[in-house]
Amino acid sequence: MSADDWLADTRTSYDTVAGSYADQLRDALADRTYLRAALGVFAERVRAAGGGPVADVGCGPGHVTAHLNELGVDAFGIDLSPGMIDVARRDHPGLRFEVGSMTELHLGDASVAGLLAWWSLIHIPDDEVPTVFAHFHRVLRPGGPLQLGFHVGDISRLKTEGYGGHPMTVYVHRRQPDKVASWLRDAGFEIEAQWLCDPDDPIPQALIFARRSP
Repeated sequence: MSADDWLADTRTSYDTVAGSYADQLRDALADRTYLRAALGVFAERVRAAGGGPVADVGCGPGHVTAHLNELGVDAFGIDLSPGMIDVARRDHPGLRFEVGSMTELHLGDASVAGLLAWWSLIHIPDDEVPTVFAHFHRVLRPGGPLQLGFHVGDISRLKTEGYGGHPMTVYVHRRQPDKVASWLRDAGFEIEAQWLCDPDDPIPQALIFARRSP
């Protein structure tokens, strides 16, 4: 499958589920103590690096972007799906959201003070991850923090339905934290911490805290 094909499928899938997805995730952080703590650490790292604009890449309906702004971070959201961006702008009218792809990130070199990608890398094929991480490294200021969230595992599966029963055509890639950390090191990042959340669940979650090397 070409890059254009899987990107188009992912865009169309999330355009289709945008409203239902937003409804399900609107209060998703309310009872997720560890995820809120991770965002708090990220906000602190942004301030320690001097502050400035922060990109939430793969922002979906914008609930995490909004939470970062509540923490005092100047965050804006980018998402592949125009439908998701429409919902984010509707639900968070005072914040900045734009359509874009992490595989071709249209941000200036060293233009952001921090970058967050929560559960958006899960749709990127392995052979495209180095390109994505190269973009992350390019747009981050030296020393700027990066935080990734993803599903833990060793398989990829095709998701054909989700979020209210709507049809989808997206591959979901589960990866081991050490593999993701190795890709990040190769791209010029330093790993600061790795968290494993819900380790007893069928699909654990992982967070990696990193920074662009000075």
